[in-house]
Amino acid sequence: MTDAPLYAQFGFTDAEWGLLVGLPQSVLTAASAATHDSARKTRQETAAGLEKIADARASASPLVGAVARSVLAATGDPEQGEELPAIEPADPIGYGEDVVTRAAEASALLAAKASSADAETYKHWLVEIAETVVGAASTGGVLGIGGDVITDSERTFRDNLAKALAD
Repeated sequence: MTDAPLYAQFGFTDAEWGLLVGLPQSVLTAASAATHDSARKTRQETAAGLEKIADARASASPLVGAVARSVLAATGDPEQGEELPAIEPADPIGYGEDVVTRAAEASALLAAKASSADAETYKHWLVEIAETVVGAASTGGVLGIGGDVITDSERTFRDNLAKALAD
């Protein structure tokens, strides 16, 4: 066992690790905030996203597993009954754009410092988090019937995120 910090074991600086660990929760928040929903729907989206993050602890990618464990250590583990507080950015569109920019930075960082398998798994995981969140609760409709499963603004965020990670 080594005394080196976890991020150093993967070849990242503290700031780089912070980017990689911060993005999953940021993606969750941006995807949820892309369309203003009721508090109940926002909680559904947040819970679904946090479960997707938690599931990644068992990832075949050592990097993704370590990032997921680090995220949950900071935000709370749903398996322990802990809930992530819903974060509502003052400017959801600007927040989403910032998350996409940071995702592009992470993509470049991973291309330079991680194995291609770890990089692709991490990027795919971020898109899966967005997909899970935007599909967790329908918007519109009456008494939970009808409405859009994924709104245009949610689709735009998800698509922009996927594009930033593919470049």
